[in-house]
Amino acid sequence: MTLHILNPNSSRLVTDGIDDAVAPMRAVSPVEIRCHLLPEGPAGIETQAHVDGVVQPLLAQAAALEATASAFVIACFSDPGLAALREQSARPVLGIGESAYLTALTMGQRFGIVSIKRGSVARHIRTLGAMGLLDRLAADRPLELGVAELAEQDRTRARLEQVGAHLRDADGADVLVLGCAGMAGYRAALQSTLGIPVIDPCQAATAMALGRIALARCT
Repeated sequence: MTLHILNPNSSRLVTDGIDDAVAPMRAVSPVEIRCHLLPEGPAGIETQAHVDGVVQPLLAQAAALEATASAFVIACFSDPGLAALREQSARPVLGIGESAYLTALTMGQRFGIVSIKRGSVARHIRTLGAMGLLDRLAADRPLELGVAELAEQDRTRARLEQVGAHLRDADGADVLVLGCAGMAGYRAALQSTLGIPVIDPCQAATAMALGRIALARCT
């Protein structure tokens, strides 16, 4: 059986970054962990149209993997198709956005979100409103970098430190959530620089999925 991590974009670079981020969890996982890209997806999911457009191919991909699945993780911070895949699948389904928010609640009183672009903020606010978590949000601030631009390490690192420091010092965040799977490789260094917890959503969702698998074995 396998924990399938589904990246709904078509970027090999982002998918490999997700794989690297969750690699340490393989040592404690009772099942194989595999990361998949979505060939039909855009290179980066940056708009509501992108989010809506990947749902059907994502559901088809998951259906083809259902027989081998212990659980699924949807590795896009906007959690496209989360409710639909939970309805379709008999396995646990975790979204990295939802998982990151829930993890943040256990690590601090007010969390800040580092988004890719300003347009992402409205999607996050809608989700947090539906989850009843807006009073725990310190702020959501964008890097104003697209998914592909996150590969520019010096530029991305500098923006993460700038935005993260603002969220900590001006907005009062005591924990940060990275608002894109493409930021996975920057978590440890940013946490060390800022001195507060920084959550990578793919790691958060994978940890929750492994917990669900363990709970299922207890019943």
